[in-house]
Amino acid sequence: MKKNILITGTSTGVGYEAALLFAKNDFKVYATMRNLDKSTPLKEAISADNLDIELLPLDVSDNESILKAVNTILEKDGKIDYLLNNAGAGFAKTLEQSTLEEIDWVTDVNYTGVVRTTKAVLPHMREARSGHIINVTSVGGLIGQPFNEAYCAAKFAVEGFTEALATYVSKAFNVKFSMVEPGGISTEFMTNAVSKTANDKGEFATGEYAPIFQKYLEGAQNRAEAGEASPYQTGKEVAEIILDLALSENPPLRIRTSKWAEDFTQLKTQADPDGSKVIAQIQATIN
Repeated sequence: MKKNILITGTSTGVGYEAALLFAKNDFKVYATMRNLDKSTPLKEAISADNLDIELLPLDVSDNESILKAVNTILEKDGKIDYLLNNAGAGFAKTLEQSTLEEIDWVTDVNYTGVVRTTKAVLPHMREARSGHIINVTSVGGLIGQPFNEAYCAAKFAVEGFTEALATYVSKAFNVKFSMVEPGGISTEFMTNAVSKTANDKGEFATGEYAPIFQKYLEGAQNRAEAGEASPYQTGKEVAEIILDLALSENPPLRIRTSKWAEDFTQLKTQADPDGSKVIAQIQATIN
């Protein structure tokens, strides 16, 4: 029987590319998205290559929607081998500029959604004594960055959540956990981030924050013009790393997706690049 995978956020970007790539590598793919009206490009790709992909509606902000999708898969296959928590949204504003509603939204989409889907799938993997949960986080889950405090906080939360589960669930129940930590991804994710960032005048930072934001942008532009490595990758490039991770017999807890991401996070990761040392240290206290 084929291995199967549930992927969230497959309408564009990494999720879209991962759905195609896993299907082309002999996985049964359950490609989910909040709004199936956005599934036309994926449907066309499925038809063109006769791919084993089934589309399901799943909104990571809606627990009933998650449970319905999970139960549909279990009724068809009796198992879920992999969960790829990919759905997320970018956001960059100062704390003062952000509304509490926006902060709640960023946290819900990027962190609580991961908790909901993991909570729905984990019992079945535990009972099967098999499974791999892969969470797409970010270098922003390791390094706080200007104007990204709400987004970074949500991704930091995913990092802590995943690491904590890995300390005791993996060894006891053979359920693996991994975090994929890209830099920027040049997909619709970035377009959506911009649309959520600007105020009604199209400004990204106002008042006393405006000159800081301008210097931040100028610095990024100067580094690009100087030929420094770009943080941006394509969704396909990141998806290829996710596939390699899924196929690995002993997948790491953490993996960055580019040299830029490795260099950017080195001060935080050099003592334990893949997270295995800290997991072993904590497991030693409970075994």
